[in-house]
Amino acid sequence: MELWLVRHGETLWNREGRLLGWTDLPLTAEGEAQAKRLKGALPSLPAFSSDLLRARRTAELAGFSPRLYPELREIHFGALEGAPWETLDPRYKEALLRFQGFHPPGGESLSAFQERVFRFLEGLKAPAVLFTHGGVVRAVLRALGEDGLVPPGSAVAVDWPRRVLVRLALDGEEATG
Repeated sequence: MELWLVRHGETLWNREGRLLGWTDLPLTAEGEAQAKRLKGALPSLPAFSSDLLRARRTAELAGFSPRLYPELREIHFGALEGAPWETLDPRYKEALLRFQGFHPPGGESLSAFQERVFRFLEGLKAPAVLFTHGGVVRAVLRALGEDGLVPPGSAVAVDWPRRVLVRLALDGEEATG
């Protein structure tokens, strides 16, 4: 099934290199510009979005009126929410880089996060555009045998649960994967 996974546009904490999970930050001016560049580049499919402002606003600026779902939220970083990457304890950095064994104090384990996201995807019955977060996109890509971070305001099309089809870069050029 064709799914388009869109990472929200830039926020201040993205720019500052801070962990951003459930804190509800708005898009920066650059984030709004990134979202506007998506308009017309995505297919006219039903749209679903994380209920957090940055994802909802990206969807709106891209020309969609999505249904909102908390299941599409980023991982809950708990006590690590807002922590700058450069000051993060090395064991948390390593777990995030490997995308395995991560469980922040007071937050959501990586396995619980993935279970939440995949349960939502399994409930989809038709192609869709999903406005979500970097961790969600990474979890899906890893489940399809790929890895990597997608920049804010970019999109990846996948044939769920089979393979990656297309990546839309920030400048709007397509690159197949």
